[in-house]
Amino acid sequence: MIRPILACLLLALPAAADLPAWGRRMEARSVRASAGLWDLQTGKLLEGYETDRALVPASTTKVLSTYALLKTWKPDYEIETEVWGDLRGSTVAGDLVFKGGGDPLLTSERIWLLAEELKARGVTAVKGRVRLDQSAFDDQHFGNGWENTSANTTPPVLPLSVNFNRDRGRMVSEPERYAADTLTRILRQDGIVIEGAAAEAGEPRKLLGFRSPPLRDIVGGINKFSNNFMIEMLVKRFGGGTWPQGVRQIQGFYSTMLGLGPDKVAITDGSGLSKENRLSARTLAIVLRAAWHDFEVGPEMVGSLKIIGGEPFRLHIKDAALARRIRVKTGHLNGVWSACGYLQTRDGKGHVFAIILNGDCAESDVWDQIRAWAD
Repeated sequence: MIRPILACLLLALPAAADLPAWGRRMEARSVRASAGLWDLQTGKLLEGYETDRALVPASTTKVLSTYALLKTWKPDYEIETEVWGDLRGSTVAGDLVFKGGGDPLLTSERIWLLAEELKARGVTAVKGRVRLDQSAFDDQHFGNGWENTSANTTPPVLPLSVNFNRDRGRMVSEPERYAADTLTRILRQDGIVIEGAAAEAGEPRKLLGFRSPPLRDIVGGINKFSNNFMIEMLVKRFGGGTWPQGVRQIQGFYSTMLGLGPDKVAITDGSGLSKENRLSARTLAIVLRAAWHDFEVGPEMVGSLKIIGGEPFRLHIKDAALARRIRVKTGHLNGVWSACGYLQTRDGKGHVFAIILNGDCAESDVWDQIRAWAD
């Protein structure tokens, strides 16, 4: 267990001159800033500007959400999608029911594996149709605070969702119908007959529990690709099917583990889509430093961040001078740019950094300062 004292509350030392000058330039442009660089081992503030100022953090919110989930559920945690039916011999007498549990990675490729598991359990035909059970979550499909932000870029969140509720990259208008159609098509293509008839059936029983990839893999997808849909699926599950309770669970975790109350972790969602979220650079740094020193789940958390110059996929930031010296979670909304993570200076020393900008700012405003710290 990480005690509040272990976060060191990131001790404040006199700040160097260049970061305050950078901050004043931001303020002159009506950009509000919270930024700081801390020693990774001691927690001492090396440079800071309004480190306790709470601002809209955008997707750096995911740092708090994913660490709370890893620490609570552990990296090998899996989510089960249940399959129910009245199996008589090799035929399901009525409908084949898929009960969602919040698996954010129920993709077509993995549904093929599910079909193979059903066949291995002797299922060859279904008299009825494929039906969904969405009872694990409440009826709120979009997060709190998404009204004035990029909600139209994130599909509705339901406990059984297929392919992130997208078809060829586009959000589907009827996600439940899309999920049922996709399940039906893949089962049929894999040799299971779906008759779709109105058929009487007895009491259904659980035929299969199809497990998600482990949480360590899911968190890697969330943070490296900044996937809003995936983290919000997990937050709702964390809250027993409701967003408010999932958010309270995250806040309770930080209050207990790191002494960060709801005033420091002021969030309404887990992804950072909400512009009602408020975090400071210091809060982000406390969480990152705690994760780094957490033997139990720290390696998975640190490994989930983007590595500048070290990913198999293309990154927006390309700077050979920073290669493999920056591990970062970035964030962007209209009027918001943010970044936080770990950096290694040229002398080999490790640091925690966080920058949040709110206003008429640009990505370069963030990365110019990160480069200055790394050099």
